[in-house]
Amino acid sequence: MSAVGSRPLTGGRLLAGVFSRQRRRVIPGAFFWAGHQTCEALVPVAIGLTIDYAVRTSDGTAMIIAAVGTFALFILLTTCWRTGAWFLAKGVQEEGHQFRLQAVRRMLTGSGIETERTSGEVLSITTSDATQSAEVLESGSWVVAALVGLAVSAFLLLRIDWALGLGVLIGVPVLVLLLNALGPLVERRTANQQEAVGLAAGVAADLLGGLRPLRGFGGVPEGVRRYARSSQTSLRAQVGALRAEAAFLGATTFTSGVLLAAVAGVAGWFALEGRITVGELITVVGLAAFIADPVLNLAGSVFILAVARASAARLAEVLTAPVRASEGTVPVSPGPLQLVDVTAGPLRSLSVTVAEGEVLGVVAADVVAAESLNGLLTGRTRPERGEVLLGGEALSALSVASLRTELLVEPHTVDLFGRSLAEAVDSGAHRGEKERTAALEAAAVGALADDLDRPLLDHGMNLSGGQRQRIALARALLADRTVLVLRDPTTAVDAVTENAIATGIRRLRHPDPTSADALPGEPTHAVHHLRDSTEECVTESGAAERARSTVLITTSPPLLGSCDRVLFLADGGAVEGTHAELLERSDYAAAVLR
Repeated sequence: MSAVGSRPLTGGRLLAGVFSRQRRRVIPGAFFWAGHQTCEALVPVAIGLTIDYAVRTSDGTAMIIAAVGTFALFILLTTCWRTGAWFLAKGVQEEGHQFRLQAVRRMLTGSGIETERTSGEVLSITTSDATQSAEVLESGSWVVAALVGLAVSAFLLLRIDWALGLGVLIGVPVLVLLLNALGPLVERRTANQQEAVGLAAGVAADLLGGLRPLRGFGGVPEGVRRYARSSQTSLRAQVGALRAEAAFLGATTFTSGVLLAAVAGVAGWFALEGRITVGELITVVGLAAFIADPVLNLAGSVFILAVARASAARLAEVLTAPVRASEGTVPVSPGPLQLVDVTAGPLRSLSVTVAEGEVLGVVAADVVAAESLNGLLTGRTRPERGEVLLGGEALSALSVASLRTELLVEPHTVDLFGRSLAEAVDSGAHRGEKERTAALEAAAVGALADDLDRPLLDHGMNLSGGQRQRIALARALLADRTVLVLRDPTTAVDAVTENAIATGIRRLRHPDPTSADALPGEPTHAVHHLRDSTEECVTESGAAERARSTVLITTSPPLLGSCDRVLFLADGGAVEGTHAELLERSDYAAAVLR
């Protein structure tokens, strides 16, 4: 979505698209609101006619007709307002929702986006900025309605006295132009305020996400000080935006009041001279008072437009951010995971094949090398040279939807979703009770397995680090992809639990068909694989049509000891062997022994 046609997507084009997509709601909404403003303008006319033809003449019939007509006018006025508001509110809600979906889809589908903004800033853009961008619909409709109201008022005033009507026709445009000059100031202050709020939200998200480790090394006071500074910056920006808004609205109220006083004064003078009737005087004063309403609406529309433009610019930045890696369209075919002569970051000419049914351990002496490998396997990082293949096709050529049915790369950072532990473990896998129990046992979840209805706070903050890690591991195992990549899955658990997890992963994903306890409670002739009915299953003879592969990027000795083969990445190269064989190397031993 970086461009529409040959032109790049900008905030202005984003707002123009809102009106184009919602024209079926904007047009009737503007029509009904224009009707509302017309009825508002006719109220003083109705009162003036009542004075001249009913009150002054003491005509009872005319009074009844005037009362019924005024009542009908107010019913029509209210109906027009409510109907227009319904159309526009629905359009704003729908467009805001679509903006949020576009932003979330842009970030979460495919290979993500490249942005320097923090997650808190992006969250602020996806929520508040999306809504404020959509509110431009109301602004546009108010402009139309206000202009119609002013036109009706000017026409009525011209019918009463041309000088009064001419004064309104000249004075109002001058007033609006003066108010419009303040729009850039409001937009600039609002943009600064939105940036500051996003930064404060980012600092807050980082602080909450890293609260446990901060407590561990005493960094909470510094984190709080940093948040306080960003919060104060946000407060100053908010005050600046409110001051600009107050100055804008104050100028609007003052100038419209001056216009009202001028019109009322001239009309009074004309009435004293007998140039207009008493009823016409009341009509003129009422119209002059009414004129303040569309003028204020025009001013408010300028303010809403300024806010919407600032929000749309930030939203367009997210929607046009470059992708981390492009998405392909080729479906996944059966085959091994391979890195062929890959160069990326500290990795140099790395070639390795993860055979089907193999457990491969990967130890990186440099954490940057581990990050590079992780990025390559997720598809977020494109190699500088070489290819990452799955089933003989490059990851970049595979469709993401197809790829995710076969390959799962579980990150080290744990994010849990759902209202309970059961929902967090399932996460859309929709497996049976037996499969879930097996995954929980393999992840050594322990007592939590008996309390899956336990409520889950945001990101699992009511769980310890080790509990969150084990729940995330159980979720990955239950998903049961053909190729599973785990990044440091046991850093927050004790040594006993770590050994249990190493055994559990091996037994669940790579059972020995000759072992009587290949899986808890399962006979050897029907080794249970966690598969959907649409995926390839275990044959009646017990032989699997598709063997699963597991890659463990870790420095955990128990996990590495359970691997068929270990790949040690050091100094840009790679050395293969079993865990026991590689322990004879001092650099490998230094990396894995604790």
